[in-house]
Amino acid sequence: METINKKDLLQKLDDVVEQHISDAVALFQNRNDEFLNKPSATGGWSIAQCLDHLNSYGHYYLPRMRDKLRAAPPADAEGFTSTWIGAYFTKMMDPETGKRKYKAFKGHIPQSRLDSASVVREFIRQQEELLYLLRDGMGKDLDAIRIPISILPFIRMKIGDVFQFIIAHNERHMQQAKRNLVPESIC
Repeated sequence: METINKKDLLQKLDDVVEQHISDAVALFQNRNDEFLNKPSATGGWSIAQCLDHLNSYGHYYLPRMRDKLRAAPPADAEGFTSTWIGAYFTKMMDPETGKRKYKAFKGHIPQSRLDSASVVREFIRQQEELLYLLRDGMGKDLDAIRIPISILPFIRMKIGDVFQFIIAHNERHMQQAKRNLVPESIC
């Protein structure tokens, strides 16, 4: 695996998270429960279910990342080298490279009817926290901090890989949620 510039990576990820926040506020915040809980026309998840699924991963990863970043000493490391497993998981979730559909793991399957306002509010809060963690990561060694993955906690990925995976996963489901919007509702 090649080493990439940490600052460039974190800025790219920061931009994606900023877009997720903007989209959530513009497209989903202040929408009624019926709209956000309406099942997809293709039989997939509703907007609220997509965001709740992402929130379930945030509930797992964000506290662990926050604790590890807090405990990590400042570091001047300018590069980050992804591991093969980190690159694999990220590629698998990225909507551009991971075209296959995956079944959600137990504990990450959303209910069919949700309090959509609280789901959207929590999603926005988590994305704001993720921005903070990305920015905190700028002064840390992303190769040295390891986070256990949710589906197999005995596997620990570098935090730089976890950032990439989570944000690719978020993008995948944000695109899915936005497919539930009818063209007139975007105006």
